[in-house]
Amino acid sequence: MLKRAFFNESELRAGWRFALYILLVVACGAGLYVVLHFLLHAHAKTGATVLTALRTLVNEVFLVFIFIVPALIMGRFERRTLGDYGLPARGAFGRRFGEGILWGFGLQCAAILLLMAFGVCHISGFAENAANALKYGALWAVAFILVGIAEEFSFRGYSQFTLTTGMGFWPAAILLSAAFALLHLNNKGETWMGAVGVFFAAMILVLPLQRTGALWFSIGLHAGFDWTETYFFGVADSGMQAHGYLLNTSFSGSKWLTGGTVGPEASVVTLALLALTFVLLHIRFPNVQYPRPGALHAPPPPPPPAPETTQLAVRLHARAAAVLVKEASRFSSEVKIEKNGTEVDGKS
Repeated sequence: MLKRAFFNESELRAGWRFALYILLVVACGAGLYVVLHFLLHAHAKTGATVLTALRTLVNEVFLVFIFIVPALIMGRFERRTLGDYGLPARGAFGRRFGEGILWGFGLQCAAILLLMAFGVCHISGFAENAANALKYGALWAVAFILVGIAEEFSFRGYSQFTLTTGMGFWPAAILLSAAFALLHLNNKGETWMGAVGVFFAAMILVLPLQRTGALWFSIGLHAGFDWTETYFFGVADSGMQAHGYLLNTSFSGSKWLTGGTVGPEASVVTLALLALTFVLLHIRFPNVQYPRPGALHAPPPPPPPAPETTQLAVRLHARAAAVLVKEASRFSSEVKIEKNGTEVDGKS
């Protein structure tokens, strides 16, 4: 009975595997903090409402490490790969990733254009000169690709796969999307309306995982959306304003339309576009490809190595049997002699 509480037919139950993963994530995070604090003399800054590309880039490198290394450790015990958890090397930064970037860019542009049509959004020229615009554009591109990898894998990588094996895909997706939204409430300037928008965005981001079998489209969509919102239009992202952006964009009017301090992602216009995007992605990717059937159950352990066998050639001559026994006795392994279907012990 106790064993059944911890193990199913093939492996440790999903809830316990998920709990171990979270413990490893916490341990990696604590260890990394110690390294930064004592070796690099770094001090975490919390509650910041201004984003910088370099700070974001460095933070996300650490987050990628904190979430992927524990998955590699768990995969070693589960005999699974990052590909099983949604991050295969094949297709990395490829066609699906590029397509996702275009979807993210288009979604954010559609939201801003609609808000301009409603008369609550205004663009008043460029915020930077050409050299700075190119510099910040490149820095923010790298930073938001790392944001996409870190946030997608943390909530829709190992966690999504493991909880899927225990409760099914969509219950796991709803649970993790709700957690993703609640964590965003820690951002200064975030509101409950903004958290609702984050929840719907998370549900959209998990759909391509189910339909393509990998996170690369979602990573691209996430990166493209954030880059367009934060850098291209220079508006608040989850209540945080960036330093170094392209266009001077401002809002006026009802918070329901503009999103208020959160930014346009909390606008009812964006929520409507998110719902439309879910439908369009369902049409674009109609077939379920995740999780792979072979990855749902842990593969059996490899068979033990076969007993060592040594072929010993002995030239038969006078007293051949005695010579054979003497030579065979030098080996710790068994020595068998077979001829015409008859097998005998070479040591006796």
